[in-house]
Amino acid sequence: MSGDGEARAKPASIRDVARLAAVSYQTVSRVLNDHPSIRDDTRQRVLSAIQTLDYRPNQAARALASSRPNVLGILSATIGEYGTTSAIVAIERVARERGFSISTLNLPDASPEAIGEAVRQFDHEQVAGIIVLAPQVRVFNVIGGLGVRVPVASLHTGAGGTAESIASDQRLGASMAVQHLVALGHQDILHIAGPQDWIEAESRMHGYLDAMFEADLSTLPPIRGDWTADFGYFAGRELSERRDFTAIFAANDLMAIGLMHGFRDAGVRVPDDVCVIGFDDIPVAAHTWPTLSTVRVDFAELGRRAVMHLLASIEQQPDPEFELLSPELIVRESTTSPAMRR
Repeated sequence: MSGDGEARAKPASIRDVARLAAVSYQTVSRVLNDHPSIRDDTRQRVLSAIQTLDYRPNQAARALASSRPNVLGILSATIGEYGTTSAIVAIERVARERGFSISTLNLPDASPEAIGEAVRQFDHEQVAGIIVLAPQVRVFNVIGGLGVRVPVASLHTGAGGTAESIASDQRLGASMAVQHLVALGHQDILHIAGPQDWIEAESRMHGYLDAMFEADLSTLPPIRGDWTADFGYFAGRELSERRDFTAIFAANDLMAIGLMHGFRDAGVRVPDDVCVIGFDDIPVAAHTWPTLSTVRVDFAELGRRAVMHLLASIEQQPDPEFELLSPELIVRESTTSPAMRR
């Protein structure tokens, strides 16, 4: 026989603790396992709920939870690109500091099949979240239609999909490059753009157009490049016979460096005959001949912000507030006033 006083109360569960502490049960699990990514105020709230409910964790369940890897996925479609490499180094460093390891998948192409396979691989690895380093519109369109079940962050301003974007102001940086040339006295400024469908290429193209419009200058038809120094070299040789421009803004440093090489082989002097400015400030830009004027982007800071944003989403915490990262104009020897030409 039994009565109400003799009935054994049902023990509190991890979900009971989560409800009282107003967090997810995954967050409770991380507190129990002393995970370093938990904020102090969240940890204290969970511990207080545990004490209030007299919660006794299931030791077998704790052992199982603690054996699962804490992994963040990086999906990259820009293999070997300077900005991507710098960001990945920073992402790995910050992730390790917060108790996570990194799994990086490089897309062989931006086809829906390749993207879908990468997302399925991350799902198999049970990653806690994904950082996308693939600045192409179609990548975000595909990811947005896949119903990815974990938080996603992107280092590039994006169109389509549900990815949150951590970005620098690419459009402003391009405007700064062109405004520098205009301030030197240049009026006929040619733009060598990045590939079509690339988000960064479009942002930098718009920055070029903004600055030319503000200066009330006519634009020349842009040349679509492919980000490589080889294309820049080819363009330099082809452009060496033209006389309808005095300066060039190249959408990245590699094309700018190849451009200067092509001009030099064709007998065109930089900056005496034509000025060149790039974008990114890759390490070699300070050691070319002449040294390359460019726009610097802090890719390492972008990587750090991406991790912080992703972890906030994973832990169901408020997103950290970041202002759009401002680029920096770096003036070197490849740009000068037309009046100073010898």
